[in-house]
Amino acid sequence: MAYENFIPTVWAEAINRELEKALVYAEGCNRQYDGEVKAMGDTVRILGVGRPTITTTADKAITLSAPESVEDSSVTLAVRQISYFNYKVDDIDKRQAVGGVMEALNKEATYGLADEMDKHIAGMAATREAVKYAASATAITKDNVLGEIDKALEKLYGNNVRPNGKIMMEVPPWFYMRLKQAYTALDTDNSKMLENGRVGKYGNVIVKMSNNVAVDSSANSLITVHTDKAVAFVNPMTHVEAYRPEKGFSDAVKGFVLYQAKIVRPKELVVLNCKAGA
Repeated sequence: MAYENFIPTVWAEAINRELEKALVYAEGCNRQYDGEVKAMGDTVRILGVGRPTITTTADKAITLSAPESVEDSSVTLAVRQISYFNYKVDDIDKRQAVGGVMEALNKEATYGLADEMDKHIAGMAATREAVKYAASATAITKDNVLGEIDKALEKLYGNNVRPNGKIMMEVPPWFYMRLKQAYTALDTDNSKMLENGRVGKYGNVIVKMSNNVAVDSSANSLITVHTDKAVAFVNPMTHVEAYRPEKGFSDAVKGFVLYQAKIVRPKELVVLNCKAGA
């Protein structure tokens, strides 16, 4: 049968490469735990270490007291999310031979998967671990948009986030347009302009645009301003295979991705609860 010529590993690798290009939110996550999980239900215990007390003296000998117990924290990340596809192809050999049809289907499936993964990561803004800067939504205009971003940054810096570290924010199109109007010096690197949703920089903050920004029950946007360590994200498996459905006379392709996100450093993430102003 035609599907016997299908190479799932190659396609899975192609999907993985395209996923990295298509994902907007994942770039701003901590990906170091990808290799720690292998299957649905696997968990990772992420340990956090507090800062020890620093004592400074002048012209005095060091006198040590009993060693302190440094406060630590731990978070469990369990992989529970799965997104999949299953579509018919009349004959895989024919489709592979005809100008890019299979590649186009592959890309559409990849973008669909990336969309679901981004929605999941964006949804971290609505979890109980996410700290909102204000309880009620602020109407954003070109006159106050920079001030609202600065408030979020001030909160992060107050939590000992390094100003020269990697800080990112993902915004909906309406927010970006107001930011662009207010900040005519919005720094854009044309070679990177369309990569992973990047649209520019405000100071040292990488600004990315996405239609997947989470909203609350009142349709207010929940925009996250965060470091690249605030959210952990794992994508341990991508699987693709071709098969011949019993009911029908065509080949088919099915596949899935496993993934999970979780806020692991809540002090390094601030949510701007906002809505479009005039």
